[in-house]
Amino acid sequence: MTIDAARAAILDLLAERQPEATICPSEAARRVAAGSSPEIAADWRAAMPIVHAGVDQLLAQGAIRLRWKGQTLPARTGPYRIARAPESDPENGHSAPPARG
Repeated sequence: MTIDAARAAILDLLAERQPEATICPSEAARRVAAGSSPEIAADWRAAMPIVHAGVDQLLAQGAIRLRWKGQTLPARTGPYRIARAPESDPENGHSAPPARG
């Protein structure tokens, strides 16, 4: 389990969904855990710290946005869902990386 695997899982899950869809961080943790050893795969919660670190990196790069109940969140605090960033993010001047897949 690596941060790179978490980042890839997040971007892959978003690429599989409609552009306006969001994903739960636990979905990424389940995908990361599924590619790990059997004892880790059985407890996807063990992957959550790595997923949170991947979320923080992708957010800092402008590759994703965090949302909760229709509101954009500036940082990962409390419950959140992960959304695609627009192709060009005027808030922070970043461009989103190309979709994986």
